[in-house]
Amino acid sequence: MTLTIHPIMAQSFAVIDREIGVHNFSPQEYAIVRRVIHTTADFEFKDLIRFSPGAIDAGIAAIRRRVPIVTDVGMVKQGIVGLVEQTFANPVISAVEGIKEPLPGKTRTETGLLKCWQEYPQGIFVFGNAPTALLALCQEIAQASVSPALVIGAPVGFISVVESKMTLAATKVPQIRVEGRKGGSPVAAAILNALLCLATE
Repeated sequence: MTLTIHPIMAQSFAVIDREIGVHNFSPQEYAIVRRVIHTTADFEFKDLIRFSPGAIDAGIAAIRRRVPIVTDVGMVKQGIVGLVEQTFANPVISAVEGIKEPLPGKTRTETGLLKCWQEYPQGIFVFGNAPTALLALCQEIAQASVSPALVIGAPVGFISVVESKMTLAATKVPQIRVEGRKGGSPVAAAILNALLCLATE
């Protein structure tokens, strides 16, 4: 399976390669970092993205097994579904989209995430927007005997965002996360799309 890269993307990657400077990323890590920088035009992500040991291999293996991919919000789903369909056709589920009413004291996304966790506990979970949902997943992981194949933790914002990423960092689950306040749905989608490309190689 070979994916063609659009000429403009190839030119953009070449600019990033020239400008990124010295780094210690492995080739697979760099493929992910470069795609995030391409999506955001923000080289600061070079210093913000963290990979737990074995996370990329775990993510690639899960993608190839066609494990379900759970996104926190619809925007992340929309950002990945095209490439998913071109490659391994994993089921893609947006946690928030299946929920009409939140549980008491919880957001709709958090409620949807808990439902998805019950249905796909060994799925790939991708967060670009909802730190409360990421915190809820981390709480479930701490008490569970099963673990997600991979968690991509890249919510963006000011409230509970840093805390949710610190909580994720303290778990043993395979993870790729963006430290600090930065992130967002396009960043989360870029990380997953980079993994899809790596999985085809």
